Amino acid sequence: MDRIGIAGGVPLKGEIAVTGAKNAALKLMVAALLSDKPLTLENMPDVADVAALKQVLEVLGATVSDDPRRTGRMTLHVPEITSTTAPYDLVRKMRASVLVFGPLLARSGVAKVSLPGGCAIGTRPVDLHIMGLEALGARIDLEDGYLLGEVPGRLKGADITFPMISVGATEHVMMAATLAQGMTVLRQAAQEPEIADLAICLNAMGADIEGAGTATIRINGVESLHGASHHVIPDRIETGTYAMAAAATDGEIELLNTSTEFLGDAVQALEAAGVGIQPSNRGITACRANGRLLAVDITTTPYPGFATDLQAQFMSLMATAEGESHIHENIFENRFMHVPELMRMGADIQVHGGSAIVRGVESLHGAPVMATDLRASVSLVLAGLAAEGETIVNRVYHLDRGYERLVDKLASCGARIERLAG
Repeated sequence: MDRIGIAGGVPLKGEIAVTGAKNAALKLMVAALLSDKPLTLENMPDVADVAALKQVLEVLGATVSDDPRRTGRMTLHVPEITSTTAPYDLVRKMRASVLVFGPLLARSGVAKVSLPGGCAIGTRPVDLHIMGLEALGARIDLEDGYLLGEVPGRLKGADITFPMISVGATEHVMMAATLAQGMTVLRQAAQEPEIADLAICLNAMGADIEGAGTATIRINGVESLHGASHHVIPDRIETGTYAMAAAATDGEIELLNTSTEFLGDAVQALEAAGVGIQPSNRGITACRANGRLLAVDITTTPYPGFATDLQAQFMSLMATAEGESHIHENIFENRFMHVPELMRMGADIQVHGGSAIVRGVESLHGAPVMATDLRASVSLVLAGLAAEGETIVNRVYHLDRGYERLVDKLASCGARIERLAG
């Protein structure tokens, strides 16, 4: 199992091209199931989650063509649904695979999809997904770890109020509703930029969606969707991660093909901590604005609040900030699994339920650490870049799920980092 070795203490200087958003790309791939015409996606990230979902879609009948020059172009074509079953061996690798369930029901009338896997950061149930699809008229059962669904005739539009905000459920029901008969209204919908991006793509395919990116989304169902071409938005989590890497090491990085537009409250938190973020001709530049970073309190909340996917990285940043920061995790109950590993590196952190108190220390020191999930793993890389001495990050396959060529990108900015086999 590969590891990453880091000799820390080097200020990062250079430029990094930010890829397309993983959390947008996966849902856009699933959208191809809604049409028998090709869907071309530009700015696709080359990450393990995309490869895993590609396998799922191919089992269902998709032909997926990647540009061999790795330009970020992918074309998906599903002229016919050849199977309506997404098996456990594939779906268990990545949670977003469960989103094929609704489009299969909308297009074929039946579906059998394994319950999902993914990072071990919490239960993340699919009850809101089921509630929304049942409101559209689907009959759904759970049997032997599989969701079994059928639709008598065609899905029917409905007025649906989610009892709590769910990004996945919003995306899932929105996709299915594009082919439903009549109007669907989603209330208390998630407002993440990836949802608006998905709606833009679906509308380009012939859907009729209004309000995506707000709390109320209206979908007027159509008979069928056609092909389209769509450019994936930049990855806001990758943007925030590399901005923090620049600040953690007291360096300066220009992040290409991105902006602060989708970072939400993270921008204000970073600036309050002393991270300088400025627009450039090609994206943004990030650096430490003035001396030692300052402790800042954050609470993770749905967009436009502070993203839970940036919480672990921000905790690494706060580990050497001046003062005491309070970090409250409101999205996933198991998202502090990186804390014991940061403490191995000298961080002073106390966890009380869903809250953590981080007392900044002068410096971290290198140590062998273990990655537990995607964002926790990159938080350990950030800590290793800023630490004195050598850090070995184990179980880095988590990183491959969401960061394209992370080692190469950091090394190009002067980091002493390498991937170690076995």
